[in-house]
Amino acid sequence: MKTRKIPMRKDIVSGEMYPKKELVRVVKNKEGEVFLDPTGKQNGRGAYIALDRDIAKQAQEKRVFEKAFSQAIDPAFYEELYAYVDHQQARKELFENEQD
Repeated sequence: MKTRKIPMRKDIVSGEMYPKKELVRVVKNKEGEVFLDPTGKQNGRGAYIALDRDIAKQAQEKRVFEKAFSQAIDPAFYEELYAYVDHQQARKELFENEQD
């Protein structure tokens, strides 16, 4: 059977390449709104960040998204990012435990 190619994307904070499923896309649309895009299909300029709370904290401290999108980012966005990352990590742990 033919092996499928795994799409890789670069984490904007660490610069490391990860499988796309291990990242979340952040989008800035034409109206200048910055938001999470779990589907990865929204229109606009996108940047990827790993599903890791430490990396999300680094993104806020280093102001990575402000630099990438050339605009100020609302602190509420980072709260939403933390909540999403925590939720995804909990799901990953739950499903890994079920498979064992």
